[in-house]
Amino acid sequence: MSELTVFILAAGLGTRMRSRRPKVLHHILGRPMLVPVVDLALACQPNRVILVLGHGRQQVEAELAQRYPDLAFQVALQEEQRGTGHAVQCALATHDRLSDGNSGEILVLSGDVPNLTLPTVQRMVDHTRVQKSPLGLLTTTLADPTGYGRVLRDDSQRILAVVEEKDASVTQKAIREINGGIYLFDAEFLREGIAGLEAANAAGELYLTDLVARAHQVDRPAVATAAPEPEEVLGINDRADLARAEAFARKRHNASWMQQGVTMTDPERTYLDASVRLAPDVLLGPGVALLGETEVESEVEIECGSVVKDCTIGRGARILAYSHLEGATIGPLAQVGPFARLRPGTRLGSRVRIGNFVEVKNSTIAEDSKANHLTYLGDARIGRAVNVGAGTITCNYDGRQKHPTTIEDEVFIGSDTQFVAPVTVGQGAIIAAGTTVTNPVPAGSLAISRVPQQNLEGYAHRRPEKG
Repeated sequence: MSELTVFILAAGLGTRMRSRRPKVLHHILGRPMLVPVVDLALACQPNRVILVLGHGRQQVEAELAQRYPDLAFQVALQEEQRGTGHAVQCALATHDRLSDGNSGEILVLSGDVPNLTLPTVQRMVDHTRVQKSPLGLLTTTLADPTGYGRVLRDDSQRILAVVEEKDASVTQKAIREINGGIYLFDAEFLREGIAGLEAANAAGELYLTDLVARAHQVDRPAVATAAPEPEEVLGINDRADLARAEAFARKRHNASWMQQGVTMTDPERTYLDASVRLAPDVLLGPGVALLGETEVESEVEIECGSVVKDCTIGRGARILAYSHLEGATIGPLAQVGPFARLRPGTRLGSRVRIGNFVEVKNSTIAEDSKANHLTYLGDARIGRAVNVGAGTITCNYDGRQKHPTTIEDEVFIGSDTQFVAPVTVGQGAIIAAGTTVTNPVPAGSLAISRVPQQNLEGYAHRRPEKG
């Protein structure tokens, strides 16, 4: 797409979202809805991208700076939202200042239409160019077109105009072909037409769609390209729209991963952020959510209800049902869960086993070690082939700061053990059940700190009976 400039309209208040967050920063597949629109614009390989911002401008710019640190977007400020025509006027002023008013084409995208694809845009561009029209637009047909601008055609199916819902007659409201709000303009046609827009409508705004009628008036009618799926061009105005767009995006996203060799036992209840990376032969159970910068290698199985965020999971590992992992690295063939929690900074080696109701935080556990149930390991460095018994706790916090526990290779830890950090246990040591470890344990030693057991003969019979 040569000699192309892209305008992204993202200045709207988003009143119906009822949110302090700018509408275009609400998430689809774990990222702001504006991000896939920006990605689409960049994929068109334009000369420049101009963002029209208004409400929440600083928040939007900060988000984009974080996600695109190597790009400097041109911004047109729309301080007062007076309609799509006014937004494009703002963008065009910035465009002409930067380009000396050169010709070419201008693609107008909407920041709240996140499911549009490059092939669909390319078809619209190609069709508009072949027809030599100064204006191309994307349309679709809806069973219920309420709320959208209707496309008016003559008996020869040439486009006459687009009429907005508020201005449409009863007959016009019955039309099911709607305008998707995505346009390709000849820059000269846009420049000439945009200056003559008037707010002669029910909303009192400058409508960009008025240029469709202008194209007909100058005998260069606009041409429409039908989107292959209506959801591609449907915008987001409220939370219900957001949920609908998310569901469509998830369905398409999951289908793509299944085509790449990922098994999902219930795709409709599998949730994958756009940033997640999966290898072939991964198996995902129902209700699994993979979020953030998660990467999963081949032959991993993640059972139902597990939530995994910002983790790396090695080949052949298993995450059993209803486990919660965040910021963790899981080695090959390791097993976690069910009902386990791994917090940020956790690193598990090969074949490590973390069982039910075990919590691990900021700890490294080397290969072949296991903590099978009811344990908390925080700020610990645990060697290989260590057995951690049930009810073991690292007492890592003294009320002011965290302290480390170091357990070397081949240590056996009995149940109900407490390690009062900082403390070190040498290689091959044995910690007897019920022990509280407060001092270093030498390698090969047995540590035991139980209170001696006493048996009082006949005591049970001497107790008073209950009243």
